[in-house]
Amino acid sequence: MNNRFQVEFHFRNALIFDGDGAEPFKGDIGISDGKIDFVAPASECIEVISDKEYDLAGMALAPGFIDAHTHDDHAVFDPTKIYPKLSQGVTTIVAGNCGISLPPLTLNGQMPPPPLNLLGNSGLFKFPNMASYRKSLAKNGHAVNLVYLIGHSSLRIKVMNDVTREANSEEIRLMHNLLTQALNEGASGFSTGLFYPPNEAASEEEVVGVASAMKNHGGIYTTHMRDEGDDVIKSIDESLSTAKKAGVPLLISHHKCTGRQNWGRTRETLQLLEEHRPSLPLNFDIYPYTAGSTILQEDQVSEETRIMVTWSKTHPERTGQELGDIAREWEVSCKEAARRLKPAGAIYFQMHEEDVHRLLKSDIAIIGSDGIPEDEHPHPRLWGTFPRIIGHYARELGLLTMSEAINKMTGLPAKVFGLGKRGRIAPGHFADLVIFDPKTIIDKADYDNPKVPSEGINAVWVNGKEALNSGSIGVSNAGRLLQSDFS
Repeated sequence: MNNRFQVEFHFRNALIFDGDGAEPFKGDIGISDGKIDFVAPASECIEVISDKEYDLAGMALAPGFIDAHTHDDHAVFDPTKIYPKLSQGVTTIVAGNCGISLPPLTLNGQMPPPPLNLLGNSGLFKFPNMASYRKSLAKNGHAVNLVYLIGHSSLRIKVMNDVTREANSEEIRLMHNLLTQALNEGASGFSTGLFYPPNEAASEEEVVGVASAMKNHGGIYTTHMRDEGDDVIKSIDESLSTAKKAGVPLLISHHKCTGRQNWGRTRETLQLLEEHRPSLPLNFDIYPYTAGSTILQEDQVSEETRIMVTWSKTHPERTGQELGDIAREWEVSCKEAARRLKPAGAIYFQMHEEDVHRLLKSDIAIIGSDGIPEDEHPHPRLWGTFPRIIGHYARELGLLTMSEAINKMTGLPAKVFGLGKRGRIAPGHFADLVIFDPKTIIDKADYDNPKVPSEGINAVWVNGKEALNSGSIGVSNAGRLLQSDFS
């Protein structure tokens, strides 16, 4: 075995988490030309010549974290907007989720209908195809790697004159062809947001007709299901049926059971998913909080549910306030207060911690922040998801081992999205790395102060370039557009 190495960078004395879920070990790694050249346990005697050496005694080294669910479609262009992800150790993001994507939709000054407005204003919808989006990424550069999905709502708005109805056969054909084109130009999959108005009229037949474009090309189907509350089982059944008919892998987005009457039903949902694992590649992503966040919708408002306003176009001064407090001050119902605040965003406190625990422990769960970078008062998941998993759920609660937690944000999502040579500390793999203190890593953002960086992240490397060091942005253009490969 070769024990002499000449590399650009030598990382010594690290506690290495390989990303596969194995127990960590002390050792060294070397990287050159953006890839890992060697991995050596401390027990091996090696000789290393390097351009620069880093002593990581007391620190852990892991593959860079993969955020399986983001809305960073435009934020990826701006290092300051992607900082919340870098500061958590994220080196790869998946965007275009929940049926909303920038390409291939152009709005020509028209206001983006909810929920597309979560991505920003109409001026951002300027990419008629995936190729133009990819060209802009290459021209501007981006700090993290990007996996991109094409959203069904964006396709429907592009080809249909009325999205409140089911698409006809010609419209389905057009969307199928647009998705095929996008896959050829660098997209990795297709997402739906059947919960939202622009997408809710789509039938299963329509979704299958579009998603089947991925059957021979390759790609993954992700879905924000129609219902995560009373009809969650029915929605999972639809998702499973759609993926099987289209012949594609399935990823259920931000899986949860909302509403007090549905707390505990993750026992049912997990059993159902387990029953279908032999016949379908399937996973779900999850964030480690009991509240979600999206647009403010009157039909999601009840007097019993705690709701916090994340932004409001009509009453921006109410950002960060509780909907119930606003309603009492205005002497109206919560639904009426929501109507007056719209267009707006909100945090909904609808889940139970025991369900979060149960889902996190599932071996088909991967981690996605679902953060919304454009929100004035965002959900703390935007800044804290990944350190919270490791620091709180693994180290403090012992719900998972650190190795298991890290696997859910590295090796496992790399497999789910078909990202070869990513998500592991192994020779020949790309040098996406995070260096952190396993004794102190923890989230600091909360609902009152959501824009607070986490603690314990020492450095982040993207494709062999240092993108973050001690909280400061370094190389801001090392990211690449990645494309799924399920061959």
